[in-house]
Amino acid sequence: MAGKGEDPGAKAASALAGAVAAYLARKAISAAWTRITGRKPPEKDAGRHVALGEAVAWAVILGAGVGAARVVAVRAATRRPRRDLGGMEG
Repeated sequence: MAGKGEDPGAKAASALAGAVAAYLARKAISAAWTRITGRKPPEKDAGRHVALGEAVAWAVILGAGVGAARVVAVRAATRRPRRDLGGMEG
């Protein structure tokens, strides 16, 4: 993620990229869950009418998917061109 010495614009871009990626990943994972299971994903206040296994599966899939999407988006937003990293001009 953004380092201490990084400029505020880069930090804002990283935060925005992470937020957008998390939102889009959640939408995509929810749509895939609905298509695969035929039911809407469990909600926070689902209560006892959702099986524990289904709730845990949803939490794991959603957490891993959103986390991975955020990492990829932040890294892509903070990536510098290769020529800058090697010290080559051109």
